[in-house]
Amino acid sequence: MCARSATAPAVLTYYALCKTVGIIALSLPFVLAGGTILLSKLGTVHRWPQPLLQRSISDYYYTPMGNVLVGSLFAIATILICSRGYELIDEVAGLIAGFATLGVAVFPQVNPRGFYTEMQVKVGFVHTAFAATMFLALGYFCLVLFRRSTPGVRPTRRKRHRNRVYAVCGVVIMLCNIVMAAQTIPMIFRRMDPYRPLLVSEALAMAAFGVAWLTKGKGLLKDR
Repeated sequence: MCARSATAPAVLTYYALCKTVGIIALSLPFVLAGGTILLSKLGTVHRWPQPLLQRSISDYYYTPMGNVLVGSLFAIATILICSRGYELIDEVAGLIAGFATLGVAVFPQVNPRGFYTEMQVKVGFVHTAFAATMFLALGYFCLVLFRRSTPGVRPTRRKRHRNRVYAVCGVVIMLCNIVMAAQTIPMIFRRMDPYRPLLVSEALAMAAFGVAWLTKGKGLLKDR
């Protein structure tokens, strides 16, 4: 990429949006958990939230940080949907990941501490399907799309380093997907639930996704 094209406003805007997605994804689990604890401790009840950590990121929908969760997901989804690539597969992947992220925000998981109707249970299943699609698409971004190079152009040393980061992030996301899928097995869920495996695996997957997009936006390992 020539120096002029690398500093064009459209290119700089694209990099800024990539870094924005990365920052939101990387910080979201910590903001949700920390915000819920802080608001509960400083609020009218002045006590620690029960439980201290939710079962999953989705369960923060029913905490004082619910609006932050939905707003963050909408921001990520909007950028993913509006992203454009050189090939059709790039845009299709962005659309799938974006609309799946919107689905996670629009169709909430059932409230783990309340009574729920049959319809709410069905909505929860839709939420789970969208979440699985979202994480699979994010893994695909890291393992395939981000690691591509311009045909006929030898990758720079920094590009090879970035590809390693993308590969590690993609593997982390896929391993987290396996852990999340295993929680649908009742026996495994009962044994691992006290350790919050869903929350940990979702947080790790979001962090890996965030690091990959920060790298894509030249926030990390930028070409010299």
